[in-house]
Amino acid sequence: MMLPLLRHARYVLSENPVTGLAFGLFALFMVAALFGPLLAPYDPLQSNAAMALKPPSAAHWFGTDQLGRDIFSRVLVATRLDLTIAFASVILAFMLGALSGVAAGYFGGWTDQIVGRLADTIMAFPLFVLAMGIVAALGNEVINIVIATAIINFPLYARVARAEANVRREAGFVEAARLSGNGETRVLLGHILPNIMPIMMVQMSLTMGYAILNAAGLSFIGLGVRPPDAEWGIMVAEGANFIQSGEWWIALFPGAALMLAVFCFNLLGDGLRDIIDPRMRT
Repeated sequence: MMLPLLRHARYVLSENPVTGLAFGLFALFMVAALFGPLLAPYDPLQSNAAMALKPPSAAHWFGTDQLGRDIFSRVLVATRLDLTIAFASVILAFMLGALSGVAAGYFGGWTDQIVGRLADTIMAFPLFVLAMGIVAALGNEVINIVIATAIINFPLYARVARAEANVRREAGFVEAARLSGNGETRVLLGHILPNIMPIMMVQMSLTMGYAILNAAGLSFIGLGVRPPDAEWGIMVAEGANFIQSGEWWIALFPGAALMLAVFCFNLLGDGLRDIIDPRMRT
């Protein structure tokens, strides 16, 4: 089964350059996240007043900020923190949303009512404002940013999982599993959940971009990661104060990294759909 899927993945990547670009960007971001502190040419936290506000040059590819810190090093090191927040929040949202959504779609009744009303209540709020309120109440720590981002993404996973489980609960393979003596929990976790994983993987990729934007947005308004830690949203916020005076590079390069990350994960979702969806292999 894996060999035809790999062949199809190679075909999709070769026939769709945009999808290949997305996977290439993803590999680049993963290298930066894993090895960024080792690859950074300067200490991202070390200030140097004599080098403050220097434009891009051979010594400092992205220039320096108001404290003389190397922006390229800070953008590189910030990749790990931003992607960690995004991955952790998406995994948490998947665990909460997918499991509750599958249970709601499979069992129906009061389980469906509770999960549905909870998702509706969360979606009744402007999601970024809700994230702001959660972080403001819990404190602007990384773990609280992860929790807030997972909560606002919960309805997306719950609704998709509920719809997919509702369609499959009367399928032939589910009936065969029941007749084989499997309990409801085993049918749910061993048969229905694995069958909805492809579409959930696509959903996870698509919401990765939103999770990165949400974390950066919270940092931009002062409710996210605290300075002096290197984080894309903080760096854009700091650079915004210097745009009018001509130091455009302080906000441009972290903003470009943020844009490329969101662009990458949005395209990655489309590529995963083309690779995983059985209808695309006909």
